Amino acid sequence: MTSRISQRELENYLWGAATVLRGLIDAGDYKQYIFPLVFLKRISDVYDEEHAAAMEVYDDEQLADLPENHRFAIPDGCHWDDIRGVTQNIGTHLLHAMRAIEKANPDTLPGVFGDGDWGNKDLLPDSTLSNLIEHFSTKTLSIANLPEDELGNGYEYLIKKFADDSGHTAQEFYTNRTLVHLMTMMLEPQPGESVYDPTCGTGGMLISTAAELKRQGKEWRNLRLYGQEINYGTSAIARMNLFLHGITDGHIAHGDTLSRPAFLDEKAGLQTFDVVLANPPYSIKTWNRAAFAKDRYGRSVWGVPPQSAADYAFIQHIAKSLDPETGRAAILLPHGVLHRVAEAAVRRTMVESDLVEAVIGLAHGLFYNSGMEAIVLVLNANKPAERRRKVLFVDAKNEYYRSGVQSFLSEANQQRMLDAYRRFADEPGFAAVASLEQIAAKSHSLAIPAYVKVEATTPVAGDGTAASDTIAAVDAWRAASADVDSAVTAVLAQLRVEVTA
Repeated sequence: MTSRISQRELENYLWGAATVLRGLIDAGDYKQYIFPLVFLKRISDVYDEEHAAAMEVYDDEQLADLPENHRFAIPDGCHWDDIRGVTQNIGTHLLHAMRAIEKANPDTLPGVFGDGDWGNKDLLPDSTLSNLIEHFSTKTLSIANLPEDELGNGYEYLIKKFADDSGHTAQEFYTNRTLVHLMTMMLEPQPGESVYDPTCGTGGMLISTAAELKRQGKEWRNLRLYGQEINYGTSAIARMNLFLHGITDGHIAHGDTLSRPAFLDEKAGLQTFDVVLANPPYSIKTWNRAAFAKDRYGRSVWGVPPQSAADYAFIQHIAKSLDPETGRAAILLPHGVLHRVAEAAVRRTMVESDLVEAVIGLAHGLFYNSGMEAIVLVLNANKPAERRRKVLFVDAKNEYYRSGVQSFLSEANQQRMLDAYRRFADEPGFAAVASLEQIAAKSHSLAIPAYVKVEATTPVAGDGTAASDTIAAVDAWRAASADVDSAVTAVLAQLRVEVTA
C-alpha cells in the first residue's frame, strides 16, 4: 500500500527540516546538511521498496538482497533505520554511513554526500540531529510514493528556498529557472546529445535540458550530461540533484574549470560538446591570468583577458569546448563584456571569429539578491548560411514580471525573446541584425543600444509619460556610453599603431 505525497506536502516536509536548523547554523549552510539527509532517506526507502519487490519474486531474503536487485548498495549498519536507532554521537555515525555507502558504490556515488562537518557537536548536537532524523522519518520517500520527477521538483523547490534565504551566496548555486528555461529552448537540445555546464552550481541548467525533452515527449534518458563546479559541497548537491531527477548518465566533477578542466579527450585536449549552458561567476579578479596566457589547452586563442575580469577566460573556455559541427552555447554574462575597453582586443577577435550569433539584454532583478542586468551571449560553431557574418541584438530589458523582490520571465516574455532569436530579423525598438562590418565600424563594441534604438514611446504601465521619458533618457545615455567606449577603443588602437610604427 502506498501513500502518495503531494507536491505541497513535499515542499512543507522539505522546508520543515530547515526550520529545525534555523538559528543554529547560518542559512547559507543549510544545504550541506539537509540535502545529504534527504538523499540518504531516499536511497534507503527505495532500497526497501526494491527489496519488497524482489521478495514477491523470490520469497527469499538473501536473494532479495542481491546487488542486481538494487540500484545502490547499502552496507550493513548504514541504512536510514540503522541511523535512526543511534542516540549518541549521531553525527559520527551519519558520516560513517555516508562514507561507507560512497565506498560501496564506487562507480556512481563517490563524494556524493559532500563535506559537511557532521561530527561537530557544537554545530550539530545530538538533539538537533535527532530532531532532523525524526522529521525526515515521518514520510516514506519510495518511488511509489514520490516518482522521480516529483521528488526532483521538490529538490529544486528546496534549492530555490535556500537561495531566497542565503543572502549574497545565492547566485553561486542557483540561477533563475525561468531564465534557464529560455536559454534551453534557444539551444534546442536533442536526444543523444552531449550537454556541458563548466560552472554548474547545483546542476539546474543540465537538468533543464532533460526536462525540455520530456516536455516535448522526446527521449531524454540518452542525454549525456557533464558539469564542473569549484565548490565541493555544491558539486555534491548537483550529483544528488541529477540522481533524484532520474538522470543516471550524469558526470559532475569538482574543481576549477579555468585552472584544471575535468573533461578531456583522448589526446588530452578539451572534450567538446553539442550544447553548453553556463552562468560563470561574474568578473572575478582572483584567477591565474599568467597560466591562462600560456594555456596548455589553447583556450587563449582570442587573447588574454585582464586580471580584473575573467569573463573572457570563461567565454574562450566555452568556445573551445564546442563541437565544431554541432556546438552551440548560451552564456549569462555581465553587460561589461560587451563594451569594456580593457577587453577590446579579445572582443574584436571573438567577433571576427564569427562565433557570436546573438546578444540578448535582460531585465533587472533576474538574479538573486541583485538588481543587476545581464546578457545572454549565444555562440554557434556552425551558423546557418543566412546568419553568417551577422549578429542579432535583442533589447529585452522590459521583458519580465515581478513577484515580491524578484523578477521572472513569464511564458509570454520567454516566447517573445525566443521568437526574436528564431526570426533573426529587425524589430523596431526590440531587435536588430548587424553585419560584422557594421560592428567593426563601432570598434567591435557589442553594446546593445548601439544597434537597437528604443523609441521614447515604449509602452509602460499607467499613463507612461514620466516613465517613457526616463526610459528614453536611460537608453540615450547607454547609447552615448557605447559610442564613447567605441571612440576610446579606436583612439587606443590608433595610438598602438603609431607607437609600433
